[in-house]
Amino acid sequence: MKIKTNKINSANAQIEAQIPKEMIDANVEKIAKKLTKTASVQGFRKGKVPVAVVKKQYGERLIQDAEAEALREVLNKGLDELKIAMNSLIGEPNISNFVKNADNIEVTVKIAMRPEINLDNYKDMVDEFEKPVVTDEQVTERLEKIADSQGKFVDLKKKRAAKNGDSAIIDFEGSIDGELFEGGAAQEFALVLGSGQFIPGFEEQVIGMKIGEEKVVKVTFPENYGSDKLAGKEAEFKVTLHNIQEKEKVEIDDAFAEKLLAGQDDKSLENLKSQVKIQLENEALAKLYNEEMKPMLLETFVSKFNFDLPEFVVEQEIDVSLNKKASTMSEDEIKELREDAAKLEALRETFREDAQRSVRATFIIDALATAESVKVDESEVMQTIYYEAMQMGQDPRMAYDKYKEAGYLPAIQMSMVEDKVLTQILNSKMKEA
Repeated sequence: MKIKTNKINSANAQIEAQIPKEMIDANVEKIAKKLTKTASVQGFRKGKVPVAVVKKQYGERLIQDAEAEALREVLNKGLDELKIAMNSLIGEPNISNFVKNADNIEVTVKIAMRPEINLDNYKDMVDEFEKPVVTDEQVTERLEKIADSQGKFVDLKKKRAAKNGDSAIIDFEGSIDGELFEGGAAQEFALVLGSGQFIPGFEEQVIGMKIGEEKVVKVTFPENYGSDKLAGKEAEFKVTLHNIQEKEKVEIDDAFAEKLLAGQDDKSLENLKSQVKIQLENEALAKLYNEEMKPMLLETFVSKFNFDLPEFVVEQEIDVSLNKKASTMSEDEIKELREDAAKLEALRETFREDAQRSVRATFIIDALATAESVKVDESEVMQTIYYEAMQMGQDPRMAYDKYKEAGYLPAIQMSMVEDKVLTQILNSKMKEA
């Protein structure tokens, strides 16, 4: 068997071989002899089936198994010559050429290896920065919002016109060109003025109305409104204001703190302020990390670390992008690409740069995770999906199973690893203000 190897770079290699017909025949003979001991053929006792009968019974399958065994030998010998360990390979070897001739089989096997990334001084690429500062005024503002959310609406003690923030109890009936439309009417509806619950312009016209007053409110439905029948249409609403309720003011004191800190030992207002400050600091830090520092840090690593990329991984990433693009194209556009190989290839190439960057970033994060001892196991992925599902009012188990069946779990896990790694690196560079 002739073998020629070529280590293209540190991430890609190629093995070319000519497998003689004699080798395939010998493999067929060997596999057939093994089968004589286990094969069940009518008219013969188990273990006593002749080789010729086995060959006739399993013909094509024997040849396929013989070829597969020869290919394994090609791979093993090629890896030995290249001095590449089997466990350093990424994905399955790709048989890019397999031609059967009269006296041999010509085969080309492409293999990819995990890139070697030199992470020396990666932390020196990250500048120190000061932790975001939260002021007492911000703490007070957050407490006031919490207190406002705790307040209940009660009837006015002194009658007045409706104003922003009130709950207006109204009847309304909507029409377009004098015709009532479905879903445009309700009775004793509690509308918080200024909440933006109704279409633009409605709540503003209710402000200033008094109890018992009737009014025609004129509005225009937005162009992007959910109903095609209503989108962009001018409408009139006959509105009757039955009652006005205002929100009770909740005092920010120890009693307020005790209610919010139920179950904790320290229920003081000072402890509540301290916890709100920590929450605001975490929110400010998360915003800084997610919107600015993490994208910039990853971009820095991608531009600084230069290493060879496994070709097939890049090609897979390009195919993913191409499929996403195809999902937005018309049938005629897709047909044109199918009939024009050059145009299809040109389109594929437009995704190459982004694909290379994405693959580079993935391997960098993987290497950094090892350096930073960061891991995300399946239980953490499950907990994250469960939590997000519950936040959205979905069934957690069904959401997890849906992601699993769609094959999204590895991507979610990788995203969580990336978040953990970059957070850990940034935290090491953060200074107290």
